[in-house]
Amino acid sequence: MATRRPAIAVPVSELAATLLSQQETAPRAQVIADQVVQLLTDTAVVVYVLENQENSSWCPRAVAGNITFPESVDIQSGTLATVAERRSVLIFEGDELEREDYSHLDIRHAVNSLIYLPLLDGETLIGVIEVVSYEQPFPESALVALEEIAQLASPAVASALSYESERNVSLHSISRVTQMYDLEKVFNSTLEMNELLETIAKKFEEVMGVQGVNLWMVTGEVLELVNCAGSDPTVRQGMIQKAGEGIAGDISDSGEVVLIENPEDDRLQKRNVGHQNEAVFSLLAAPLMEHENLVGVVEAVNRMDGLPFDEDDQFLLTNICETASNALHNASLLQAERKVEILETLVKVSGEITSTLDLDRVLDAIVNGPGSVIPYERAAIALDQRGRMVIKAVTGMLKINPQDPDVERLQDLLEWTSVSSEPIFVIQRAEEVEHEREETRAKFAAYFAATGMRAFYALPLTDDDGRLGVFSLESSDPDFLNRAHLEMLNVLAGQATVALRNASMYREVPFIDVLEPILQKKRRFMALEKRRKLAIVAGVAFGLIFLGAFPLPLRVDGPALVAPAHSALVQPAIAGVIRQINVREGQEVKSGAVLGQLADWQYRSELAAAQAKYETAVAQMDRALAANDGAQAGVEGVQADYWSSEVTRAKQRLEQTVLRSPIVGVVATPHIENSLGRSLNPGDTFAEIVDSSHASIDVAIDERDVALLKAGEGASIKLETYPTRTFHGEVQVVSPKGTLKDEERFFYARVKVPNKDALIRPGMQGRSKIFFGWAPAGRVIFRRPAMWLWSKVWSWFGW
Repeated sequence: MATRRPAIAVPVSELAATLLSQQETAPRAQVIADQVVQLLTDTAVVVYVLENQENSSWCPRAVAGNITFPESVDIQSGTLATVAERRSVLIFEGDELEREDYSHLDIRHAVNSLIYLPLLDGETLIGVIEVVSYEQPFPESALVALEEIAQLASPAVASALSYESERNVSLHSISRVTQMYDLEKVFNSTLEMNELLETIAKKFEEVMGVQGVNLWMVTGEVLELVNCAGSDPTVRQGMIQKAGEGIAGDISDSGEVVLIENPEDDRLQKRNVGHQNEAVFSLLAAPLMEHENLVGVVEAVNRMDGLPFDEDDQFLLTNICETASNALHNASLLQAERKVEILETLVKVSGEITSTLDLDRVLDAIVNGPGSVIPYERAAIALDQRGRMVIKAVTGMLKINPQDPDVERLQDLLEWTSVSSEPIFVIQRAEEVEHEREETRAKFAAYFAATGMRAFYALPLTDDDGRLGVFSLESSDPDFLNRAHLEMLNVLAGQATVALRNASMYREVPFIDVLEPILQKKRRFMALEKRRKLAIVAGVAFGLIFLGAFPLPLRVDGPALVAPAHSALVQPAIAGVIRQINVREGQEVKSGAVLGQLADWQYRSELAAAQAKYETAVAQMDRALAANDGAQAGVEGVQADYWSSEVTRAKQRLEQTVLRSPIVGVVATPHIENSLGRSLNPGDTFAEIVDSSHASIDVAIDERDVALLKAGEGASIKLETYPTRTFHGEVQVVSPKGTLKDEERFFYARVKVPNKDALIRPGMQGRSKIFFGWAPAGRVIFRRPAMWLWSKVWSWFGW
């Protein structure tokens, strides 16, 4: 017979304080479990919570005593199912229990009794306290104590769940904002459409946490599945959907988001036909819109946690679609710009190959023209000659050398590809050649290994007359061609075939290179109307008469440079410091005009001293004469003469401090006003005066015209400084020796030009024409071409 336990007192205040000190569910649950074990010895406790009312499992949050912590328990499991149903305190005695009733517990002892205390938040079940007794049944006092604990535990657990829910919502919101920011950065990191489509699909799968993502893009009037991420066996990349043919097709028609939660939905049932083992049980799809126009559809299938999609997933997908739409818009702008460039290049190349019958020009335009928009490294054309393909043009090769190993390999490959009537596109990725035929893989593996290329595209050139040749492009980038490039090459191949056929046939005409220009002109002339023919004949006759009888002035011209006709240097005869400058650069001066003056205080003092000495000597001489002292008067007379000469010399030195112009001319010294205060010695140059009454101009004449030059010929000068004025002069002399300048030889003619107004200054440049009289227009116009032709004929047939 079991002993009766004493009444159990629960430390309510202490327990409440301990629960309040913890905010989260797990710590509070552990406080509850520990309190129960302290009150009831030989027991074990598990505290369960229902974190989500829609979740069908109990989540153990705390355990105490000799029992193993279970991971999770189905809400319909054993005794816990009864608690979930009745929501009241339940006690199970040992003789009433089967092991299956508490199979969720991993225990090694025999169970005497179980007690369950539900945790209620109002009418909502939020958890349960499970107490296991191993030795004896629970007394009534224990039940009372446990109910007190449950009353405190219920609001504590409810508030902890609410706190964690709010916190998780905040963290989820922050996580979503961060994800959206990261998505925007990732989507905007590239403008390449193919790369962007792959990135969008992968990021949608990653952020949404789904089994698979399908990206459909609008192509004309239909939707094409351009990229898949993850796994969705119900679709395949490249498939097409029209409006009404599937979920994506329906969205293309309605533009509305589709959320399918029920796996029994007819649309999913239709989609899952033949894929029951990997069926889609939930699907979320949203349109990609650009300025209210549908550009694509994104499908997300099967959440990874097994739950159906909900409105939160719909909101997330819609936001991501907006970000993706902006990135697709930017990429589409770049793609459109590239298409314009491709079209312009196609028009340009087409114009070049259809505007000529020169085979070499046509070949060069075909192999080099597309390179401005297609990133190939080598293009080649081989033409059929007597049943064998012969390379006629290769990018970067001015002349084809058949013995070159690269040319031999390419020749062999083009010969092999020419038997196909369809384009051949072979690429190599990660050392593996991608092609369906084993023979093709083996051949291109060897070719790629030898050349370093990773992609080869061959396009046959055929028309109604049969095989003409083959056009190929190669690159070390296996992705160097996109759809727009392939479309351009198909159009170009058709136009190239016509152009090459015409040029090849034209080249077979005998002496066509010589006759072709003449024949073209004859055809154009004969195609003219009779009236225009007569007008042309009359024009030619008039031209011949004009060339033979109409006189024109015979002149030669050349660059002209003004040289100083005459200049004089102003130099002081004595040393001194410049104290005054009366002129400036470019100023006209007369002969004897004062240009400047040296410091003269020393020379004035010397003049004053000499005058004083002279006057003293004269006065003493006069006194001696008055005293009839002839000898003394003679001595003083000699002194007076000496000082008289000193006065004269002092006046000369004082006069030499004044710097005067020796000629009429123009001051040519740059920044002469900056010389103020400068110390000059005898022979130093103070200023340069250029005679501007006449100007000498050197005219450079080509050696082919020097035979016409003679002294006395008239010349006209046009200077750059005076573009509206012409100066006239006369040739004075022709240099007897030529000058080599820029690999051409010139002779100089010196022309004297009046310069009364001093407008022409040394250093000015322009052009000059020297007049030799009148001559027939034919001689004037064709003199130089005739001289060149004569020299060439003489060099060929010299006699």
